[in-house]
Amino acid sequence: MGTDTSHRPGRCTPHPTRPWTLPGQDFRLEKIRKHGRVRSGPCPASGPDHRARVLPAGSGRGRSARSARWFRGGPGMALAGDEPFSPSVLGTREHWDAAYERELQTFQDIGDTGEIWFGEESMVRIIRWLEKHKVPFDSSVLDIGTGNGVLLVELAKSGYTNLTGIDYSPSAIQLSEKVKEKEGMSNIKLKVEDFLAPSAELSGFDICIDKGTFDAISLDPSDAVGKRKLYVGSLCRVLKPEGFFLITSCNWTKEELLNEFREGFEILEELPTPKFCFGGRIGNSVTALVFQKKKVRPSILDKLD
Repeated sequence: MGTDTSHRPGRCTPHPTRPWTLPGQDFRLEKIRKHGRVRSGPCPASGPDHRARVLPAGSGRGRSARSARWFRGGPGMALAGDEPFSPSVLGTREHWDAAYERELQTFQDIGDTGEIWFGEESMVRIIRWLEKHKVPFDSSVLDIGTGNGVLLVELAKSGYTNLTGIDYSPSAIQLSEKVKEKEGMSNIKLKVEDFLAPSAELSGFDICIDKGTFDAISLDPSDAVGKRKLYVGSLCRVLKPEGFFLITSCNWTKEELLNEFREGFEILEELPTPKFCFGGRIGNSVTALVFQKKKVRPSILDKLD
C-alpha cells in the first residue's frame, strides 16, 4: 500500500501527509499523536487500475448518482446498474500478508508505524463521535481489520479500556503488537482472526469499527458478493443488539452502504467527510456512517411457547 494520491484530481488533491479539513472545521485533536513517520493511507481502490469516485454532493440513490462515479471499472469507465467492483489484488490475503511483512520490517528498521487509512481525520472523526455520545470508556470495541493497530492505540490514549483488534494477516498482528508495546498499551487485545469466519469467542461487542476492510473484501477476485454477505452475517453475530457499527469507506456511497447493511441494521448518523472537486463537480472522498444493530423483538409465536 503506497501513498500515491495521483487518482485525486487537480487542485483539490491533498498533500499526501496532510489530512483533509472541511471549511471552518479543524479535524485535528491534540490527542492524535504522530507515530514515527505515520503516513495517510490510500483508498483500497487506489491502485493503478482504480480511480476515485466523483459523487455529486446531495445526489440521491439511482442511476444518476451511480453514473457520476467512474472509479469501479478502471480509468474512464462507469459501470451501470448493480455490476460488481472489478476484481483486484487489493482484495486478496496474499497482498496484505506481503504488505504487512514489508511494514513490519520497516518498523523494525526505522520505527515507522505505517499508514493511517483515510488519514488522521478518520480517527478523529471516530473519537469525536464516541465523545459526543458519551460512550462509556469500558465499552467493548472491536477494530475489524486492525492492520497496524494505530486506531486502537489512539482510542486507548483517549481513555477507552476494552479494546480488541483482529486481522487475518499474521504480519499485521505482529506489527500491531510491536506498536502496542512501543506505546505501552497493555490493555489492547490483538488476535489473528478472519472476520468472515469468526470464532465463538468473538462476540458481545458494544462497538465495531471498520476503516477499509469492507472495501478490500469488495475487491476480492473470489466471490466478493458472497463474502460481503458473510461480512454482514459476522457483524450480526459479534455485535450486541443495539450496538454501534462505524464504517468508513471510499468505495461505497451512503445509499449503497444502506442497502448492504439493510438486514439487521438501521442508519443512525452520517459523519462529515472531506470533499473534493473534479470537472466542476463536488464529491465526497470517503463515506462515514454510524449504524445501530436492530433489537430483536420476540414474535407472537415465541410468546405462545
